[in-house]
Amino acid sequence: MKSEKKRRTLIGGQALMEGVMMRGATAMAMAVRDDKGEIRLETQRLKGRRWYNRVPIVRGVVSFVSSLVTGVSTLMKSAEVSTPDEEMPGKSAMTFAVILGVVLAVGLFILLPGAITWLFERFCGLTNVLYISLIEGGLRLVIFIGYLFAVSLLKDIRRTFMYHGAEHRTINCYEKGLEMTVENVQRCSTRHNRCGTTFLFFVMVVSILIFALTNWAFSLMGAWGTKIYVKLGLRLALLPLVAGLSYELLRGLALLPDNRFTTILRAPGLALQRLTTYPPDDEMAEVALTSFMAVLKMDEDATIPTTAFTDVPLSALRAHLGRMLPETADPSEVDWILCEALGVKRGDVNRYASVNISVRDRCLDIAEKRKAAPLDYVLGHSEFYGLKVAVGSGVLIPRPETELLAERAIHAVGAGGRVLDLCCGSGCIALAVAENTTAEVTAADISETALGYARKNLADTAARVVQSDLFSALGGETFDVIVCNPPYIATAVIETLSPEVQAEPREALDGGADGLDVYRRLAAEYAEHLNPGGVLLLEIGYDQGESVPALFGGGRVYKDYAGNDRIVEVRKP
Repeated sequence: MKSEKKRRTLIGGQALMEGVMMRGATAMAMAVRDDKGEIRLETQRLKGRRWYNRVPIVRGVVSFVSSLVTGVSTLMKSAEVSTPDEEMPGKSAMTFAVILGVVLAVGLFILLPGAITWLFERFCGLTNVLYISLIEGGLRLVIFIGYLFAVSLLKDIRRTFMYHGAEHRTINCYEKGLEMTVENVQRCSTRHNRCGTTFLFFVMVVSILIFALTNWAFSLMGAWGTKIYVKLGLRLALLPLVAGLSYELLRGLALLPDNRFTTILRAPGLALQRLTTYPPDDEMAEVALTSFMAVLKMDEDATIPTTAFTDVPLSALRAHLGRMLPETADPSEVDWILCEALGVKRGDVNRYASVNISVRDRCLDIAEKRKAAPLDYVLGHSEFYGLKVAVGSGVLIPRPETELLAERAIHAVGAGGRVLDLCCGSGCIALAVAENTTAEVTAADISETALGYARKNLADTAARVVQSDLFSALGGETFDVIVCNPPYIATAVIETLSPEVQAEPREALDGGADGLDVYRRLAAEYAEHLNPGGVLLLEIGYDQGESVPALFGGGRVYKDYAGNDRIVEVRKP
């Protein structure tokens, strides 16, 4: 689904080892897939804007240093999460490797081209400042591009570049106003105007201009200006200025509208991104999306707590649970599993960005048991009419449409009266009536197993529980409201139902050859037990809106939320 206008975001990112870091206005998040295939998330709050954030060039220098420090830190953390402990080098070894990498980068891209150019000056008699600057700048670009191409051939680096592509696609997806899903992320470009690769390209270009000016200045200084240590030392000193100017150029071009001029200026950097971004797979896109959505939510809500890598992102856990459940499971079961493990109501689940390991393990345990039994049996309870109802093997699981039957019964009984819940099963209807009226409630069922649950559910009410085959054990008792959810599925149809339904007691489902056996008995007996002006309320199958009323000589039919015939109301004159 596309929004009406393109969205702007301050969120940027960085590829990590098997992960992605996203950084917003107030928060930063790292999502990394560990060696077990699970996504792990760590978030933190950022400090507010400082004075230097408003000073051109200075903010670029600070941003460059900050990005370097943060980048190294997050890269090392991602390595700890993604790499098994036995394969993980020590922290001191990693720190040394990072420092060595920075030193080699400065030497390779800044000092080496300058040294080679100095050799041209010294031994080839090259004195033209323009030629010297062009040779040095050309060497720097060639070395830079050659280096990117060479490292992209390495398997591990290429995977990191794929995560780089996932980062870009995710940000592009948001900025285009698309719904944030893996499918939409994968439709977006792997290139982006604010990419660090483009920044490094601008560093190369700006360094050519700055160093050309220094070459010209050196030419005015005589022999002292030709000394190599003077030239290389000054280049190192000018690096902050080069970084600051490059940052302003990158920032300015990103803010400018798309037109022919900006397209030309952006083109080289975007082209170079072909070497550092590769199309990610869906799992990589899922990691980037997890990191992005965590930052987006934290930017929007300052009350969301931070998480550590020992926590599990809720979005990742949802996806994992969805894959574990049987194909016939209702998608909402994932939410109910989370509710159970977290101990919260369903509406509060989305307040959690992540959960701890113990909650994760509890969810996985429930999902594993769900493969062999309906979820309500695994949990030991169902939600019905805002109430928690105990259920288990041997009793019918309350359905959402049966809540409409309970609501009709509550409405019919009014302030008081006597109510009979026939075929009560778990006693869910009797419980709803007892909790919402002052009526005298009786719950009756033929199954001793079902009545065990009914007694448990009605223990804190004044309701009476009776074992009875319809009216057989009720003698001459009469009631103002009789409500019944009888077995009404045709015998031949039961074998075609989902495994979840077939796991429920057959006697609570099987209504005979045409599904009407119990209704026929009720039609013959109910009048003796219903007071004048009383109401008989029956749940029916979706295709029984004509056949059931006909057995009672008429009746009003009510539909359920799906528009199917679901309740028959019969009034005694």
